Amino acid sequence: MLDIRFLRENPEVVKQNIRNKFQENKLPLVDEVIALDLRNREIKQEVEALRAEKNKISKMIGACMAQGKKEEAEEYKKQVTANAGRTEELSKEEKEVEEKIKTIMMTIPNIIDPSVPIGKDDSENVELEKFGEPLVPDFEIPYHTDIMAKFNGIDIDSAGRVAGNGFYYLMGDIARLHSAVTAYARDFMIDKGFTYCIPPFMIRSNVVTGVMSFAEMDSMMYKIEGEDLYLIGTSEHSMIGKFIDQMLDEEQLPQTLTSYSPCFRKEKGAHGIEERGVYRIHQFEKQEMIVVCKPEESMDWYEKMWRYTVELFRTLDIPVRQLECCSGDLADLKVKSCDVEAWSPRQKKYFEVGSCSNLGDAQARRLGIRVKGKDGKYFAHTLNNTVVAPPRMLIAFLENNLQADGSIRIPEALRPYMGGKTEIR
Repeated sequence: MLDIRFLRENPEVVKQNIRNKFQENKLPLVDEVIALDLRNREIKQEVEALRAEKNKISKMIGACMAQGKKEEAEEYKKQVTANAGRTEELSKEEKEVEEKIKTIMMTIPNIIDPSVPIGKDDSENVELEKFGEPLVPDFEIPYHTDIMAKFNGIDIDSAGRVAGNGFYYLMGDIARLHSAVTAYARDFMIDKGFTYCIPPFMIRSNVVTGVMSFAEMDSMMYKIEGEDLYLIGTSEHSMIGKFIDQMLDEEQLPQTLTSYSPCFRKEKGAHGIEERGVYRIHQFEKQEMIVVCKPEESMDWYEKMWRYTVELFRTLDIPVRQLECCSGDLADLKVKSCDVEAWSPRQKKYFEVGSCSNLGDAQARRLGIRVKGKDGKYFAHTLNNTVVAPPRMLIAFLENNLQADGSIRIPEALRPYMGGKTEIR
């Protein structure tokens, strides 16, 4: 959410940013919120004047009563009553206007970083760098669920009977591999200096609206019927929410946390045959990282965070690339974002396995996460990034570590988490 003062002083900058995000339908909102902001300030001025007048008249009533001028005092009292009625009327309008301003301001997109490429949608995202050689073996690589099935490692049919489409059972060595990957990712981030955390898996609506846009909320979140609770779509939501309405001392920054959680998502819409199986599902598990920091440090953290994911994938012998998200592919709260994509030797292309985002002070402004520094108070900057998110990570792992005889090679970094196994058969 933007600072209303910034919008008031830079309306054309805000409008151009909206155009850069190809959201021209939101252009009228800028003028609308400016008009509402003007009215809000007029109301405040009138209310302040009425209160000042009330104090002045109260003194005059006291003086009249002291002088025995009761009739004159009664006239002043009528004026106080009339002013009180007007003040109440204005206060009601002020509340309504401020609610409208807040709703609109939460809809206007955040100002993107100048380095973000301008593009309409994800087809115009830009590849920046590749890590590792993307190889295609000389033997056929089956579809990922077929690989899992050969190890008796997946049961989608039973999950369908129990929970419907978009769920699965992982079994045996495949389930163990899943847990090994998340445990390895946890320790990897702890070694980077991050504090490990297991957060609440449900959050209140004020946290939901604080961490994400309305469009994301509608397409992702599951609501708990009859309660002000939502299942988290990613642990980033409850991890950033941990700091809601907090005043942090500058010396406490940066806050660097890594968290494990299940994730629950509606995943509306059809996504094509390559996203069947366990690619896009309603429930999965993830290791996440978040940073709460000073504004001047957020871009440095952005660079560190996505590189941590690259480093982790490379220790598991998975080639990856960094893909920068263009303006039209950025969610409204994001200043800058990139995807880390893993190589699929079966598809002979890369696919998304993680996303790193710098949200500037947008989430902090919505949630009231402020910092007390030596030069005054300010809103913190927040960032988030996927460490690993099985089962997508499992797809990349299985395809890139599948051997000609059908066994799965276990890279050295993961062997301590797999009981010392060098492969699974």
